[in-house]
Amino acid sequence: MDGRRALALDIGATKLAVALVDERGAVVRADRVPTGREDGPDAVIGRLLDLAERVRGDDRIAAVGVACGGPLDAHAGVLLGPLHLPGWDHVEIVRIAEERLGAPALLVNDASAGAWGELRAGAAADAGSAVYLTVSSGLGGGAVLDGRLLAGATTNGGELGHVCVRPGGRRCTCGRLGCAEAYAAGTQLVERVREALAEGRDSVLADGPALDAEAVVRAAAEGDALAGELWTEALACLGQLATDLTNVFEPEVVVLDGGLGRLDAVLDAVRHAVELNAMAPIRRAVRVERAALDGAAPAVGAALLALERVA
Repeated sequence: MDGRRALALDIGATKLAVALVDERGAVVRADRVPTGREDGPDAVIGRLLDLAERVRGDDRIAAVGVACGGPLDAHAGVLLGPLHLPGWDHVEIVRIAEERLGAPALLVNDASAGAWGELRAGAAADAGSAVYLTVSSGLGGGAVLDGRLLAGATTNGGELGHVCVRPGGRRCTCGRLGCAEAYAAGTQLVERVREALAEGRDSVLADGPALDAEAVVRAAAEGDALAGELWTEALACLGQLATDLTNVFEPEVVVLDGGLGRLDAVLDAVRHAVELNAMAPIRRAVRVERAALDGAAPAVGAALLALERVA
């Protein structure tokens, strides 16, 4: 091994993360800052690239991997209005990164990058096929099938959070009805609580200092009826989603990631659903695991893909 390294730039709704990653998938250095998406793409990209230069330091890099939610055009290196970044229409992120950082760059969907990171260096490292679900403010996913990352005809394949689990149900941010993200994503869980409170439902969450997904989960654990009802449905939707994906793809591993996805309650619920409802013999072959890279899977995957494809 020649010791090459890549920078990974992860553009999230609430945070910008940069990591310097080696060929084994080990994170050498990393840092993050708030996205501040209300400032617009120019300011956010400026912050991202300033952070990238600080993380790189004096190290030489062979490539840059950019991970971001879609829609995007990975072939052209262009963001096409990602759902979590309003106003980011036709942003030539690969060209911008290459000009500033002086290395070839690759754009990849962030959850697809997470799938690749966990397959190459994480919880699915012994597998050839894996499904990856990340549950945090949103719900994303990616799949590696027989060693190949699922990309699709327009490089937007793997939008697993937008599989319908409740036909005719809640409207999702994508515009469709009943997507898993509309029930299980952190932002949507909070929105459902706000809607219920506005309708007059009682809950300890009405008087809390801050309403976020973590507060909903805590209230559910403490016996709050509203929080328990919504959290139970979120878990059921995640279990159904994982089961359906297991039946479709027959992975060796389903990996759960994200601030919510790594919770014991999510792991237990998804394992139970898959064991109960996946088709035999699939359910006997698949295992459901918590992500091993502690939230760094998208960065690790983006860096490794960049080293493999454009360096």
